[in-house]
Amino acid sequence: MSNNESIIVRSASSGSSSQRVTGEAKEKVVRVSNVSHTFYEGDPPTQVLFDNDLDLLRGELAIMTGRSGSGKTTLLTLIGGLRRVQEGSVTICDKELRGLDKDEMVKVRRRIGFIFQQHNLFDSLTARENVFMAMQLKREVSPASREHVDGLLRRLALGQRLEFRPAELSGGQRQRVAIVRAVVNEPDLILADEPTASLDDAATRDVIELLKELRERTGCAILVVTHDDRILHAADRAIRMKGGRIVSDLNTRQVLEITSFLRNYKLFREFSAAQMTNIVREVAYERHPAGTVIIRRGDPGDKFYVIKSGQVIVTDKEGSSADRAPIQLGPGDYFGEVALLTKKPRNASVVATEQVELYSLDKDEFDAALGRSETFEEELRRVAYERQ
Repeated sequence: MSNNESIIVRSASSGSSSQRVTGEAKEKVVRVSNVSHTFYEGDPPTQVLFDNDLDLLRGELAIMTGRSGSGKTTLLTLIGGLRRVQEGSVTICDKELRGLDKDEMVKVRRRIGFIFQQHNLFDSLTARENVFMAMQLKREVSPASREHVDGLLRRLALGQRLEFRPAELSGGQRQRVAIVRAVVNEPDLILADEPTASLDDAATRDVIELLKELRERTGCAILVVTHDDRILHAADRAIRMKGGRIVSDLNTRQVLEITSFLRNYKLFREFSAAQMTNIVREVAYERHPAGTVIIRRGDPGDKFYVIKSGQVIVTDKEGSSADRAPIQLGPGDYFGEVALLTKKPRNASVVATEQVELYSLDKDEFDAALGRSETFEEELRRVAYERQ
C-alpha cells in the first residue's frame, strides 16, 4: 500500500477489507474474501451480504454480534457450507468451497462442528445415542469413546439424562446435548448460532469452559453468533455485523488498548465498564496520510472521531472571518460532533496535517452513546460551543 492511501479498518462506510494485526503466524482455518449474498426468493431480490472479508485462525474463539437481520446467520451458514457461495471466496482448512461437488462438500462439513438454535436431535434416540451417531460418522465407537461421550455429557450436567430422549429433556438440556454432539469429534472448526440462549448462568459457564478447553487442547477455531453478553469475556475477538457488512473486528488486546486510551479523557470517564465495552466494540480504526480531507463542509454527518495520534485542522467554519486561523486538534481531541448533534450538514472541513490515526463511531452508535450519558452530550456541546 502506498503512502498516499488511507486505511480505514472495520469501517461501515469505507467498503475496505477488515484488517487485523496478529502476532505469530497461524494457520487460517477460515478465509472469507469479498463475500456477498442475495436471496432471490422474493421480488425484487434482496442482497443481505456485501463484500465481507474475514480470517479465523487456528485456536481463536471469535464472537460475532449484530442486530437481527444484520447477516450473521447467513454468513455463518456460508462458512459452514450450508449455503452455496454466490460471490467471493470461502475457504475452510485450505479447501475452497465454491464449486465443490456434493461428496467433497460432505468431507469439509465433517471437519466442522455445528451448534444451531434448532437442536436437530433425533427424537427416537437417547441423549447418549444422539452423540454416538455423530461420532460414528468419523470413527468406530469403542468402549473408550463411549466413556468419552459420557464424560462430556456429565461435564454439562447431563449425567442423569444419558438415557433420556429429546422429548423428555428441557430446551436447555437439548441444547447441551447438541453442543456435546458438535464437539465430540474434536473438529477443526466449530460454528455456533446462539448456543447459550436457552441456558442459565451455570450452564453457560460450563459450555464456555468446555469450548475453551477444546480450543486449547486441539487448536480448533470457534465462531459464535450471539446476543449473549455473558460470553463476550471468553472471546479472543469481537466481530460485529451491520447491514450485511462486518463493520468491527477487534481482538481482546485492541479492546483494552482503546478502552485505556479513551479513559484518559473526560468525555468518556463517566461511562461504566460495561458501557465502555459496548462503545469500544463499535469503534472503527482509521489511518489517513497528511492532506486527507476527513470531513468536507456541506456533507451529511455520519461519524464522530477521536484522534489517537497525529494532527488535523478544522477550517471553513461558518460565520468566521476569512483570516481566522484554523483550529488545530491533536491526540485525545475529537471532532464531527456538531452535525450529529444538530442533524445538519457539516459546518466545517477537517484536514489531516500529518499522518493521523483515528477512532470513529458511526451515527447509530454515536446516538446510542448519547442515550447512555447526559454528561457525554453536555461535554460535546460545551466543546462545540467553544469552537465557534
